[in-house]
Amino acid sequence: MSVGREYPDRPWVGIGVVAFSGERVLLVQRGKPPRLGQWSLPGGAQHLGERAEAAARRELAEETGIEVGPLELAAVVDAVVRDEEGRVRFHYTIVDYCGRHSAGEARPGDDVSALAWALPEELPTFDLTPDVLRVISLARARV
Repeated sequence: MSVGREYPDRPWVGIGVVAFSGERVLLVQRGKPPRLGQWSLPGGAQHLGERAEAAARRELAEETGIEVGPLELAAVVDAVVRDEEGRVRFHYTIVDYCGRHSAGEARPGDDVSALAWALPEELPTFDLTPDVLRVISLARARV
């Protein structure tokens, strides 16, 4: 049985958070692989025995130092990457929550090299994936 993230025998569960402060959304720049240097939403792997919402709050605190109020489910995204032979090289099922900033001052932590509170019109400058842009849009409609 494979236990690694590359060529897994099952999807890995990732948890993300779309945190808003007014119209701004919190983005993080990844400081470690995978996706080193890319801008995205704060989040990471759910731990065994950890509830999804608890994982969301933990990852947000570890990566950004902030807390949010009540969380809503924003979206579920499947990220599947296949190799040249068509085999599944990576498969993440990402559960994204959304909420409003309630405490703490945002600062890069854990595997984050930088962060930004971005206005909607600033999002194109961060080269976000279509999935991240879709999740932010869905989240904005929920909070």
